Amino acid sequence: MTTQPPALLIAGHGTRDEAGAEAFRDFVKELGRRNPELPVAGGFIELSPPPLAEAVTELVERGVRRFAAVPLMLVSAGHAKGDIPAALAREKERHPGVTYTYGRPLGPHPALLRVLERRLDETLAGTPREDVTVLLVGRGSTDPDANAEVCKAARLLWEGRGYAGVETAFVSLAAPDVPSGLDRVARLGARRVVVLPYFLFTGILPDRVRRQTEEWAAAHPEVEVRSADVIGPEPELLDLVMERYAEAVDGDLRMNCDSCVYRIALPGFEDKVGLPQQPHFHPDDDGHDHGHGHGHHHHGGHSPSHAH
Repeated sequence: MTTQPPALLIAGHGTRDEAGAEAFRDFVKELGRRNPELPVAGGFIELSPPPLAEAVTELVERGVRRFAAVPLMLVSAGHAKGDIPAALAREKERHPGVTYTYGRPLGPHPALLRVLERRLDETLAGTPREDVTVLLVGRGSTDPDANAEVCKAARLLWEGRGYAGVETAFVSLAAPDVPSGLDRVARLGARRVVVLPYFLFTGILPDRVRRQTEEWAAAHPEVEVRSADVIGPEPELLDLVMERYAEAVDGDLRMNCDSCVYRIALPGFEDKVGLPQQPHFHPDDDGHDHGHGHGHHHHGGHSPSHAH
């Protein structure tokens, strides 16, 4: 009798943008199509259906007793560090006998850097790379470690590819914002700029990046500014999720906790060290009507299953 491999649970952030939510749901379906031997389900922490709890219930109803959860997120911020582990711990209580392992976020992986490079090539359309400065725009977080991950991705994207430079900006919660990032590259002497959104799928925030880029470009006609597309459901992304799944199943997790705000007293964030993790309630969870304001505060900690 062969042992059924652990199921795959994809954990997403959620978006108020229906096209972005649908892109996630389509991505989960494609993972299932590509891996027919594997039960696959996906859900969101907030904002979009289905909630993560519903995805776990779906797997349990299909007979699943073991699963590996992979956060469909580029950086390890409050959601990946605290909200998802807490939600998974809650699901373990709801479904006695179920066990799980937890994978790590996706970036900055060489496969994703290749997709970013492709997005830049599409946008440049033959313009020499040495004439172009890239502004990589991340989501932005109150977690310094998460913002540093975007800077790391920018440096890795710059290495060996011949761009004039790769700088970083953030669309929310962190500085510099998009207009300030564009001001900075202009002061550095850039005359051709590509704004590259560091996002997996379309949504409210990538749309905001594009809009702010267009507004800045209109006010600065001396700089040629173009907008690149998001990463999207590329084969590299599908393969990378399966790589993260395999790591979680095999126990080969190499999470970097050296600069984690919940472990290390970083300046201005000392109060976060050792904070207990709290489940992040999804508005569609049964019996729960907790509404979210725009900037709700995240408490997070490391789950016992957060491997080191």
